[in-house]
Amino acid sequence: MTTTLAQLTTLGVGGPARRYVETGTSDELVDAVRTADADGEPLLVLGGGSNVLVGDDGFDGLVVRDTRCDLGVTDASACAGTTLVVAAGTPWCAVVDHAVANGLSGVEALAGIPGSAGATVVQNVGAYGQEVAGTIASVRTWDRARNTVRTLMLADLEFGYRTSLLKASLRQPSQWGPTPRYVVLEVTFQLRKESLSRAVGYPELAQRLGVELGERTPLADVRDAVLALRASKGMVLDPSDPDTRSAGSFFTNPVLDRAAAAALPPDAPRFDTPDGRVKTSAAWLITHAGFAKGHGLPGPASLSTKHVLALTNRGGATAADILALAREVRTAVQTRFAITLEPEPVLITCAL
Repeated sequence: MTTTLAQLTTLGVGGPARRYVETGTSDELVDAVRTADADGEPLLVLGGGSNVLVGDDGFDGLVVRDTRCDLGVTDASACAGTTLVVAAGTPWCAVVDHAVANGLSGVEALAGIPGSAGATVVQNVGAYGQEVAGTIASVRTWDRARNTVRTLMLADLEFGYRTSLLKASLRQPSQWGPTPRYVVLEVTFQLRKESLSRAVGYPELAQRLGVELGERTPLADVRDAVLALRASKGMVLDPSDPDTRSAGSFFTNPVLDRAAAAALPPDAPRFDTPDGRVKTSAAWLITHAGFAKGHGLPGPASLSTKHVLALTNRGGATAADILALAREVRTAVQTRFAITLEPEPVLITCAL
């Protein structure tokens, strides 16, 4: 039976994979990648399939899915905290639940994010005041350029807003295709052994918890509050809710220079970034460009009825349908604000 990318992604769109394999060990994963590269076969390595949009023609090459689910403490007495080593294929929700259950702080506000541990570090996922980058000690990878296993330390990883060194080589499609130079095998987290969360730094989360910004609260309370907030926005996978048939937030929040930020309307959100630039809200821009929740209903593709940043498959949508909606939104924001929204998911065999 032919495997389609629609079966392997949370958006539920995408054509057939010419060849598909699942790997259950790091050796199997490395062997699949190495063999494909040696044969000149196009390669796509998938985790949870939650941050990709694959074209309707599918993928004319090898699709590899890392099915490992393995995590464990290797050092509970390190002065900097507890070291947690996680196989790349491990579902991210399992990492967060393990940390909360074992009194390890640092990822509790990242609950409910779909996908695998390896993918979160590539993307440097973040939510509700936390980023994965704040907990990473090292990442063990297969370096396709050097044809060897290579461990990258935190200082090597060049983390930024929704990016990293691991993601950067996706900008060189002629060389690496849709899978970066570095294929993640294992992620080592450094977490604090404590029952309270990191300082709550996101106003909406603080309000939900009934605490002040900067306060700390039990880990499970933060995890549960985040899950409730994400569910209210259709951002927790639920087969019965078509709003969750998405790739999460489709556009990243634009980071602007000071002049571009000054040109925004006075009421536009503005957040200073460490490099001196200003971040604004993609959701605000989309809303003020004339789009409401549910735009495009009844579908087959529409904005979520809960959150304008999510593009959803209402049933039977194609990649072309999703892309057409994305272009409509991006063009309107460009026309209204002279800002070009950038997609957050990785686009494979398709383009905006």
